[in-house]
Amino acid sequence: MPPSVSTESAPDWPERTSRAAADQPSLGGRQHGRPLPWRTVALGAIGSVLLLVGSFGAGGTLVHDPILGSGPLSVLRYGHGRDVAVTVVYVGFALLVWAWVRLGRGVLAHLVGSRGVLLATAAWLGPMLIAPPLFTRDVYSYLGQGLLAVNGLDPYGVGPSALTGPIPENVHPTWQTTPAPYGPLFIGVAKGVILLAGHDIIASVIAMRLVLLGGLVMLVCALPGLVRHLGGRLPVALWLVAASPMTVVHLVGGPHNDMLMIGLLSVGTLLVLDGRHAAGIALASAAMAIKATAGLALPFLVWIWASRLTGPLWQRFSRAVIPALGVFAVVFGSCTALAKVGFGWLSALSAPGMIVNYLSAPTAVGQAVHSLVSLFGETNIWPFVGTTRTLGSVLLVFIVAWNWWQARSGGVEAVRRAAIVLCCGALLSPVLLPWYLSWGLALACALPWTPRALSYVVGVSIALVLAYSPDGEQAMYNWPFVAVSIGAALLGALSLLRFDPLGLSQHLGRLSRTHATPREVQP
Repeated sequence: MPPSVSTESAPDWPERTSRAAADQPSLGGRQHGRPLPWRTVALGAIGSVLLLVGSFGAGGTLVHDPILGSGPLSVLRYGHGRDVAVTVVYVGFALLVWAWVRLGRGVLAHLVGSRGVLLATAAWLGPMLIAPPLFTRDVYSYLGQGLLAVNGLDPYGVGPSALTGPIPENVHPTWQTTPAPYGPLFIGVAKGVILLAGHDIIASVIAMRLVLLGGLVMLVCALPGLVRHLGGRLPVALWLVAASPMTVVHLVGGPHNDMLMIGLLSVGTLLVLDGRHAAGIALASAAMAIKATAGLALPFLVWIWASRLTGPLWQRFSRAVIPALGVFAVVFGSCTALAKVGFGWLSALSAPGMIVNYLSAPTAVGQAVHSLVSLFGETNIWPFVGTTRTLGSVLLVFIVAWNWWQARSGGVEAVRRAAIVLCCGALLSPVLLPWYLSWGLALACALPWTPRALSYVVGVSIALVLAYSPDGEQAMYNWPFVAVSIGAALLGALSLLRFDPLGLSQHLGRLSRTHATPREVQP
């Protein structure tokens, strides 16, 4: 959940001065006297390279791979070789998280500025640009939907299995016959990628990743203005959404079209805050044409527009909402016409609901109730999950309506409420996938944060990434692994606030003194 606006305090960690300064050595240029965090950047870069290497065997590899199917790297795809690849991926992820937490300490202690965070982001994202999909196979579904459109088929009426070839055969079995649940603009993007890269699936994956990366570029460019309006700190905002392992592993390593959605939404929000209301509503509408979730923020942007007008509340609102609806209709209609598709995606929005896991709060409640009832006899899970999901949707409608009304003053409060609603939209959706966390953070990152609130984000980010295996399958029912994941999440969260939460440095210090010779312990 986004934080309430509050004064940020520095974390309580012993190395705030000398040790923190040592962790950020100056081996190059400085920004306002702040050294660039070269060692931390290098640590994360090593982790990212290990993720790249391991992904060739453990990621969402191709069924028939022209590069990895034979040759020396093919050993990573099978048996013990694949086990090694999986281990390499998790070691790389651990190093990346370690580097991210170290970077966060420096940011909170005002020792690392925006330039240092951007350097880390670039170094950590670079290897992901050429990696096979990690922790998901969704990009093959994107390409399959684009291929359907190129071949004149309706991606809102049929699934990728309607075609044959290397792209459809790599779509996850769950989505083979599922129509696209994405907006018309994204279908047009997927279609353009297929037209550009042809049927070369490796080139298509890289091209899709580069196109979606434009969303992250838009977000990074919008953050200085959003921070100026919302009162946060730019290094903190960049650290939260650009350098985060969630971004590196899921949004870019995946990749996922949520990255393009949040980029358009963030720029649109900034334009509205800057007083360019129509242009901002247009970009936010384009974000909804990528993924419907962005539509949750649109009513809040209308309040910002209305707050700049004069007259009674409802008169101001009507004078803002009418042109806003006109802009929305033009943008959405144009996207639909250019993509040459209809409105079938609205009925396909429920497609992700086929996934049942306890990350979604309503689904988790339904699963728990079903488990209790099953103690007295075998029952079907769907009536329970369906009921709790319906209740979750009703609760979400109430949360949206209440926050929308509370945002009627516009300004910072409207954006904060929009971020809350986007977070609730993820938590109360029938299925929560890890990268859904980025929806609310795209706006909330520019608000003021307390270190403790940031530590919660660290823990949740680690736990959500580890909820899936590197090949994209669920890992959340492997209970020993879940226990390790929760431990890692707690350790990461505590490490942001405390230099050595396990007290290992003190233990090692006592151990070294115990085994030291009298000559060594003399002053």
